[in-house]
Amino acid sequence: MIPTENRAIAAKLREAADLLQAQGANPFRVGAYRKAADTLSRLEAPIRALFDDRGREGLETLPGIGRGLASSMAEMLITGRWAQLERLRGEIDPEKLFQVVPGIGPDLAREIHETLHIDTLEALELACTDGRLATVPGIGARRAAAICAALTAMLDKRRAIRRLRAASPPLHGPPVALLLEIDREYREKAAAGQLTTIAPRRFNPKAEAWLPIMHARRGGWHFTVLYSNTARAHELDRVRDWVVVYFYDDEHAEGQHTIVTEGRGALAGKRVVRGREAECRALYAERAIA
Repeated sequence: MIPTENRAIAAKLREAADLLQAQGANPFRVGAYRKAADTLSRLEAPIRALFDDRGREGLETLPGIGRGLASSMAEMLITGRWAQLERLRGEIDPEKLFQVVPGIGPDLAREIHETLHIDTLEALELACTDGRLATVPGIGARRAAAICAALTAMLDKRRAIRRLRAASPPLHGPPVALLLEIDREYREKAAAGQLTTIAPRRFNPKAEAWLPIMHARRGGWHFTVLYSNTARAHELDRVRDWVVVYFYDDEHAEGQHTIVTEGRGALAGKRVVRGREAECRALYAERAIA
């Protein structure tokens, strides 16, 4: 008999595959998710027991499960959520997710999301370990340490923190020139009405399908691109200026960047990849000389 949790994760993988196919994503990615779902649908041993015993590396021993898919399955086992599926559905709410961590209230959750542009607990954990969390306005080193300790304790209770710390580091990402090209293509196609639109649950009382989504493959990278549907973007009327680019490699290991129009300094008026401003500055200087 197939364990209930195996079937539940398989169903999420199939739903993601269906959404990706409907949104015009790469068929290879669609097929990979369906193959993984088929594997879990036939697996009589509980996937949780495998994960608890051997971590993400144990999940990778299953047929058709690579590093990225194993990480996605680990996220579902640890948190009960899958940020990527929520993103494809148009319902991701990272600010609410961060509030499950002791010490993080609504205002601070919003500040973390807007400053660091992250949307999972695993990404928040990384921000703890590399020091970025302490740079968020209103936090500081002492408060960051308390939040990180609470987050670690929470993930320890779910018996997977040890494996996550052993995971490969996140991708630095594609070159900024490629990210800016993807940003340009997305905004042009969105303005021309050439993209599939989804109905986000947040800030969408009429449940209208207004949020364009684009899937693309360039230079060996796979991309999913959307406007930023956050409270801050709506408040500042920057929804159609802030573009969130999710990227992954052929093993489905994911990362993300936000691209905005810079409002001040030497790059004012230019599109900039947040967190990689120096690279953007060098790129624009090189183009000016050319």
